[in-house]
Amino acid sequence: MRRRWFVGVVFCLLLGSAQAQEVIDAQDPDSLRNGATDSVGLVLSDSVMVGAQPPSSGILPSDTLGAFSDSVLQATPPSVLKIEEKQFKPDPTRAVIYSAVFPGLGQIYNRKYWKLPIIYGGFVGFSYAISWNNRYFKNYFNAYRDIIDDNEQTNSWHDFIPYGQTPETVDVNSLKERLESRKDYYRYYRDFSIILTVAWYLLGMVDAYVDAQLFEFDISPNLSINIQPAIMRDSYTNYLAQGYGLQWSVSF
Repeated sequence: MRRRWFVGVVFCLLLGSAQAQEVIDAQDPDSLRNGATDSVGLVLSDSVMVGAQPPSSGILPSDTLGAFSDSVLQATPPSVLKIEEKQFKPDPTRAVIYSAVFPGLGQIYNRKYWKLPIIYGGFVGFSYAISWNNRYFKNYFNAYRDIIDDNEQTNSWHDFIPYGQTPETVDVNSLKERLESRKDYYRYYRDFSIILTVAWYLLGMVDAYVDAQLFEFDISPNLSINIQPAIMRDSYTNYLAQGYGLQWSVSF
């Protein structure tokens, strides 16, 4: 008797749960579909932006949702997924002004940082040349000025007397010529170094302008040669000539 009662209770519970499930499905038939679309809300919202439409009815199984999301991501243009940065294009006039204000600023503005060591290295080298030549020029200039005057107190030229000689035994006229020659020599190269420094400064300005002007110029070594047979034609009558040849073209 107890066993029959227990089986009856279990059967009633199972029947009641089945009827309750049917009632829920009848009230909300799109519950599974709405739940599935909510789980991929971002994908479906993106699909609306690119014109892709999800299935209009029915339940979306897991494998169908995976294939649909992959197709949406592949069809989405890069402008939707990521906003591209504005392409940089330098202004040549501004690059020249920056380079004129301070050497190297134009190259920094053009984003050519690898040129800075070359520019500043040139200025360091020319500055050293100016300083070195100017120092020797002053020494020989003072010695030449002292040797041509009659003042015995100004004797800086004694430092340039050849080894083994004294101020009394040295040939003063020969020493004057040598001091004057060396003075002019170091003055010439000092002035020439200054001119080169100014030219290097102007070259930096020109480089900044040209680099900004040709910023978008294609310098890739993509060269190709096309060689193919050709039939020779008479340039006047446009008839076939008695001969054949090759024509070639270079594209870059």
